[in-house]
Amino acid sequence: MKPFLKQSFQEELIITENLGKRVSTHEGDLDILSGIQLKLGAGDSLAIVGESGSGKSTLLGLLAGLDLPTQGRVLIAGQDLSRMNEDQRAELRNLWVGFVFQSFQLLPALTALENVMLPLELRADRHAQEKASHLLERVGLAHRLQHQARQLSGGEQQRVALARAFVTQPAILFADEPTGNLDSKTGARITELLFELNQEQATTLILVTHDARLAGLCQRQLQLEAGRQI
Repeated sequence: MKPFLKQSFQEELIITENLGKRVSTHEGDLDILSGIQLKLGAGDSLAIVGESGSGKSTLLGLLAGLDLPTQGRVLIAGQDLSRMNEDQRAELRNLWVGFVFQSFQLLPALTALENVMLPLELRADRHAQEKASHLLERVGLAHRLQHQARQLSGGEQQRVALARAFVTQPAILFADEPTGNLDSKTGARITELLFELNQEQATTLILVTHDARLAGLCQRQLQLEAGRQI
């Protein structure tokens, strides 16, 4: 699989066609998602919004290839995720995708610098330290490079997570409640950084949020109600 070149891609980057997810329960089949239609280009931003249990995180997982639909399909740069095996989907995520989670997902015993270097080291990037240092400086943590993740505040950890997500210059960034565990002031700073980096790198941003202000900063919103697009 070749690395994705944002500058050369002229069509929609992400397409869903009648996307759905059904699971079996002891009470019968349950449709978690149904009939989701979506097209996003390079550099677009989309907020997925809705009440708890509406299917937001399920949709995010399907778009990222972390789960497979039972109906319809997801295309990334024209490639059908359902036709890939798990190794191929993992390779696609490694090359093209970044993630930011509410719970940060840092390795606590590693330093801020080591956490950000990790995805580059997995690619055997010889400039991993230089690139990671630059991104940490970009998010205001140049003075915290050698501090372990567990020694950082919640806001600092989320800034490390942002740097780690953007250090590979992903074509797509998925963010699941990126300000959910932060106070309003820190959340506002994280939001500012998220969109600054999104615009600088022309990254397609897809985020799940309950924060109306954060959702309003996106170019588009997709509202879910009981698994359906409204």
